[in-house]
Amino acid sequence: MKDARRRALVTGGSGDIGAAVCRRLAADGLHVIVHGNANPARAEAVAAALRDAGGSAEAVAFDITDGAATRAAIERLLAAGPLQVLVNNAGIHDDAPLAGMSEAQWKRVVDVSLHGFFHVTQPLLLPMARTRWGRIVSVSSVAAVLGNRGQANYAAAKSALHGASRSLAREMASRGITVNVVAPGVIEGRMAADAFPPEAVKQLVPAGRAGTPEEVAALVGFLCSDAAGYVNGQVIGVNGGMG
Repeated sequence: MKDARRRALVTGGSGDIGAAVCRRLAADGLHVIVHGNANPARAEAVAAALRDAGGSAEAVAFDITDGAATRAAIERLLAAGPLQVLVNNAGIHDDAPLAGMSEAQWKRVVDVSLHGFFHVTQPLLLPMARTRWGRIVSVSSVAAVLGNRGQANYAAAKSALHGASRSLAREMASRGITVNVVAPGVIEGRMAADAFPPEAVKQLVPAGRAGTPEEVAALVGFLCSDAAGYVNGQVIGVNGGMG
């Protein structure tokens, strides 16, 4: 008998937040497709851990900055059935003050976070609309809301997702599809450990601590659920009160 569970694609699914989102969606009963690119073995390890825990998962690898390769990968995934949940979590940092930033640094960060969003999301929209139900969540950053020194490229790319998501929410709402953005603050993991020593976290974050990937995943999981059907076109912070 064919598995009736909804299928979810999580880009950047092998990172700290991405893996936590994958665990949450698998625990909620979805079939999770863990996307990786630079480290496909890590994506496969996340998928294997989900299966070991009783979930349903597989791993895929493709470069979301390559439109043709991404479209071909999406077509292969759609051949097995509709994808009704998409979490756009892939993103990279390449920090420098704008005055000293190279064109390559600017374009690479925008390419992954913004053009990657288009390459992955656009081919999924009409198949998702035909099912009359869908959830699209993009993971942004508090840097896109408040700005952050040395991250003009990252903040530009992520804040662009806010406008794109609000517009897409209006386009797809009548098809039962919601489109939202989650904007984490300082979250425990590989990225934050280098950038934010404990004393800096206490000064920056009113809550006085870094958040956990699981706290971000809890909100993503809710937004991907039936219960969140009337939450649409929103940018929601998970940042301990930073703003």
